[in-house]
Amino acid sequence: MFQKALDLIKQYDTIIIHRHSNPDGDALGSQIGLKALICENFPNKTVYIVGDGTRRYAFMEGWQPQDVPDETYADALAIVLDTSARFMISDNRYTTAKATLRFDHHIFCENICQVDVVDSTFESCCGLLTQFAVDMGLRFNRLAAKSLFTGMVTDSGRFRYDSANSRTFRLAAILTEQDFDPNEIYCELYADDYKNVQLRAQYTLKIQFDGDGVAHIATTKQQLDEIVAQYDTDSFGISRGMVGTMADIRGVDSWVNFTETDAGILCELRSKKYNINPVAVKYGGGGHAKASGATVPDWQTAHNMIEDLKALHRGA
Repeated sequence: MFQKALDLIKQYDTIIIHRHSNPDGDALGSQIGLKALICENFPNKTVYIVGDGTRRYAFMEGWQPQDVPDETYADALAIVLDTSARFMISDNRYTTAKATLRFDHHIFCENICQVDVVDSTFESCCGLLTQFAVDMGLRFNRLAAKSLFTGMVTDSGRFRYDSANSRTFRLAAILTEQDFDPNEIYCELYADDYKNVQLRAQYTLKIQFDGDGVAHIATTKQQLDEIVAQYDTDSFGISRGMVGTMADIRGVDSWVNFTETDAGILCELRSKKYNINPVAVKYGGGGHAKASGATVPDWQTAHNMIEDLKALHRGA
């Protein structure tokens, strides 16, 4: 599949790169990194990146989305990155492109593009793209390597998660041969504002233990509005940003952060030991074996999700 992907990239002079909305480090790293790879190896091509903005990862060089007129898609290749389902793609104009290509590392959910390169054994989409570049003999420049490394770091939890393996470290070693300082990336990723430290402390006190190795945090819409106003954050910063407060508690093997919004209750599911992806899929979501998400309509459904996690643990 790598060869088909490269053939498509070679074929088109205009390429527009998409990724999922509310981007994390892997979505942005793969988007910036792939653009830099293409520009380095095919300098005559015009490459755009599109999508919604970011706050948490605004330190990443080259993350800013570009304004692309609708008519540009008519003769372009649209590439979708780090996305398992259509509804998650930021900017649905990819469907109007002349050709479409996807690179993704999530558990397969549905066909999205004409050529889908999906491999859930990679810890990150950036890792998958790095392997693609290596196998296809593409040159890395500093920006490509730095961006792809950033995505590998964020989606592997700084190489802590069990998705990181010997291949991950081999590919990371190739990227670090380029001229960038990984410590600069770490300083940006793990430095925190005092207000956010205070917020995490509050969320630690909100943890509820459900038994059978399951825990959760619940934030109502009213609480969310108050927190957003006080701490200058957003629903994504609460939902995705606070789920890690339950990660290292002894005796907690799976956990969920529930955040009520106008669109429904956002559910971030995580586990140290179990494949919780089928639970997320049951409720219309998806993701990885040990890190998935979904959106449910009400608190009763959220409670049902907790019961499903407990049943999963008891049956393991």
